[in-house]
Amino acid sequence: MNSLNDRPKEACGVFGVYTENEQTQAALLIYIGLFSLQHRGQESAGMVVSDGKRLLAQKDLGLVSRVFNPDNLHLLKGRIGIGHVRYGTSGSNYVANAQPLMAGCSKGILAVAHNGSLLNRTQLSKKLEERGALFQTSTDTEIIMNLIAGFSKETLEEAVALAAAQLVGSFVLVIMTKDTLIGVRDPYGLRPLCLGKVEDAFVLASESCAFSVLGGEFLRDIEPGEVITIDHQGVRSRFLEKPEERALCIFEYIYFARPDSTIDGLNVHQVRKAMGRELAKEFTGAADVVIPVPDTGISAALGFAEASGIPYDLGLIKNPYVGRTFIKPRQDQRDLGVRIKLSLVSEVVKNRRVVIIDDSIVRGTTTRKIIRMLRETGAREVHMCISAPPITQPCFYGIDTSVRKELIAAGNSIEEIKEYINADTLTYLSSKGLSKAINQKGHCSACFTGTYPIGLPTEREKGGSQLDDQL
Repeated sequence: MNSLNDRPKEACGVFGVYTENEQTQAALLIYIGLFSLQHRGQESAGMVVSDGKRLLAQKDLGLVSRVFNPDNLHLLKGRIGIGHVRYGTSGSNYVANAQPLMAGCSKGILAVAHNGSLLNRTQLSKKLEERGALFQTSTDTEIIMNLIAGFSKETLEEAVALAAAQLVGSFVLVIMTKDTLIGVRDPYGLRPLCLGKVEDAFVLASESCAFSVLGGEFLRDIEPGEVITIDHQGVRSRFLEKPEERALCIFEYIYFARPDSTIDGLNVHQVRKAMGRELAKEFTGAADVVIPVPDTGISAALGFAEASGIPYDLGLIKNPYVGRTFIKPRQDQRDLGVRIKLSLVSEVVKNRRVVIIDDSIVRGTTTRKIIRMLRETGAREVHMCISAPPITQPCFYGIDTSVRKELIAAGNSIEEIKEYINADTLTYLSSKGLSKAINQKGHCSACFTGTYPIGLPTEREKGGSQLDDQL
């Protein structure tokens, strides 16, 4: 575990490009797009491109900047392509699981990249194995690819829709052959996907921030249950069976998405500021300065300061050049990992009553270390404010939130958590305050409420899933 990241982790980000312009280098667009989505996954990166005749691939473990370079990008010639960045759980971080995955089938070479988590993976894989399928990876993506390949008599578009109809869980897919790009969003819309345009290229991405970085235009969100196909005939859509209500993961607004993204019509930065304003209304203490835990606490801290009248300042500075760190065997070494990544501006916090804003507390270990640093630097009081309700339940839909027994809020009261992290006060945003901040229905908040919109996996699925490997 990264010593600073005592918080939920997203599974991955996807990106796709289609254009008829033979001069467009899809690989370059994907490369820049994946940089914009790097926050969604840092374990591996990859892309597949096509010039209309053949598919070429490059993928490996590591960040986008490590996996791609001018030499291999130059070789990836094509006008159509898909890309992927992945967050992998412990024990599954090897190159075979890096995406996109490729395989031959009746429709030619197929490439698939996936974001999400299937609840019925065991049932599907068993059914496919009985038909003779051999699995080379431990990913849901390979199951999905085999399902699509099994519909040999249908068109690609029909095969994708039929395969997607068998999936239970959260999923966003970008799929390509040598001449077609397809995007799919699950019927509940648990994971985001949107459509944009960069000059004459249509682009699919997990977040709209990828379009603005490329100087492109955000066109619209892909709707829950939508299958969008882009080929020489243009752009067309069909829909899977849709549930009564959508259920976008609420943590997209709280933590996962970049603040410059717009998801399902709401700008992430503005939503987080609204969370901060609601949090300020519920805070009953007094303080001299408001500081955020960078980077995802910044927007909420701005809203908190605006509503409370308490001055905002940068008391914690994040080192942008520190990447993933290894688990340290001794406590003093683990504490050093936090200090390497975060440093304090002593003049901002010394002899002052400090409100510190963060988006969540998972186990509480990192929060405790940060508060210790504040006190050692001379903060007179430390008031911990969280811009979301307590996380009391694990996520089964593709978010790494730890097993329930390791969630500090699952077995402890707010007063007990406050004592553990050594804060003078601890304020979580209430569910009512969160609803007022988002001001839009249709979100999955199972990690707060225990109400899972599409149910739970079987006990066997739970035992063999990523949950055993988490934080």
